[in-house]
Amino acid sequence: MKTRICIIGAGSFGTALSVVLDKSGADVTLWARESEIAAGIMEQHRNLAYLTDILLPVTVRCTTSMEVALQGAQYVLFATPSHTLREMAGKVAPFLKGNERIVSVAKGLENETFLRMSEVLAEELGHVIDTDHIGVISGPSHAEEVALFMPTTVVVAANSRGVAKAIQETFMTPMFRIYLNHDIVGVEIAGAVKNVMALAAGILQGMNRGDNAIAALMTRGLHEMKRMGLKMGASQDTFSGLAGMGDLIVTCTSEHSRNRSVGFRIGRGESLKEIIESMNMVAEGVKTTDSVHHWALKNRVEMPITSAVYRILFEGTCPNEALFDLMTRNPKDEIAF
Repeated sequence: MKTRICIIGAGSFGTALSVVLDKSGADVTLWARESEIAAGIMEQHRNLAYLTDILLPVTVRCTTSMEVALQGAQYVLFATPSHTLREMAGKVAPFLKGNERIVSVAKGLENETFLRMSEVLAEELGHVIDTDHIGVISGPSHAEEVALFMPTTVVVAANSRGVAKAIQETFMTPMFRIYLNHDIVGVEIAGAVKNVMALAAGILQGMNRGDNAIAALMTRGLHEMKRMGLKMGASQDTFSGLAGMGDLIVTCTSEHSRNRSVGFRIGRGESLKEIIESMNMVAEGVKTTDSVHHWALKNRVEMPITSAVYRILFEGTCPNEALFDLMTRNPKDEIAF
């Protein structure tokens, strides 16, 4: 029998993963909030809002009914924006049987609680399922390329090696290669902070500050990832891998990166409000910048790039002023933590 997988969220990445998982031989059902999206997938085999050029397999189903979507599911994959994950997990919980494996591809840190996405899921679903059944997938994987079966490599991490291994074996295809990672904390921190750095990279590109600046930004941004991870008990090796440097590279440089695009427009002089109102997709880095900045303040961890992005986004600081402040900080040792 085919493995039944329910994907919560029919945005760009949820849609791309439906194509990949169908290719792996799974029985895939998407849950969409919007009836128009569900109807488009069922009737035309296209998502009329996201990845509109991709023809979906006829075997991929979509529904707005949570009960229908989750019926018989062995895996439940959350592909929702990080700031909606708690709400969606709460809606999913009543329909779980207790033996499902839960997978998150959301990248962020919850505002105010500073919880990682797997921790949010554990809080909302822990009364129904064993929290060892929760895993995360992360790495350089833009939906636009995943859906076209372009070679993509990511990592899966979970508190249980057996669960991580099961997710790896179920989700992997010849063009969607999954490595095991045993550091769920580091994988999730990397996935969150790289979006902040992508905003910063976009701002620099919008300001036309050159390649040297982007290289420095990515290198020092990786250092901030490691610094945060060290405080939270992550393995430093994770940040040199796919979830860390790999995702940082693609998010800071790719034309598909929503966070880089938002940053670019800010660097060109547009306001955050104008940009957000013009988008039909979420740039996770905006809310994550708020979370990571306040986490750093609370825990007295120095994250100057994150602080600079926060000031630009939420305090109206001019990007040129923020850049000058970063460049004229007191001299430092490169590797000091």
